Amino acid sequence: MGSDSDLPILEKAMNTLASFGVPYEAHVYSAHRTPDQAIAFAREAAGRDFGVIIAAAGMAAHLAGVLAANTTLPVIGIPCKSQNLDGIDALLATVQMPSGIPVATVAINGGVNAALLACQILALSDEELAERLREKRESDTKAVLEKDARICREYNH
Repeated sequence: MGSDSDLPILEKAMNTLASFGVPYEAHVYSAHRTPDQAIAFAREAAGRDFGVIIAAAGMAAHLAGVLAANTTLPVIGIPCKSQNLDGIDALLATVQMPSGIPVATVAINGGVNAALLACQILALSDEELAERLREKRESDTKAVLEKDARICREYNH
């Protein structure tokens, strides 16, 4: 994360990863205040058996791009809402990467979807993880259909 103020968003991502049994690390690296450390992390991540990097940052939100520029691992950016511009600035900074340095970008404050996307990427080479993702989808479908049945019983006459 670019700042510890992003922790509540990353906690959602970490909780989601944990629910799928996916190991993770959390760090605070600023693209502007600790660029050397952020770059070193990105350059070393593949050698440390990382499969995906999730980067959350607000405002200028350059962290995901800095990391992506220094690794060939997939980088998922989470633009974080700040007091200014409601996170639109971070969204644009994260999604508008130059050709050749892609960053997959989720919604503003989209920690859960970032983790799910990371799991989907990792599941390409992990059939057990792929099965857990399928089970979650089935569970989510069942929950929505149960809500639909309740609404239909209560309101459809």
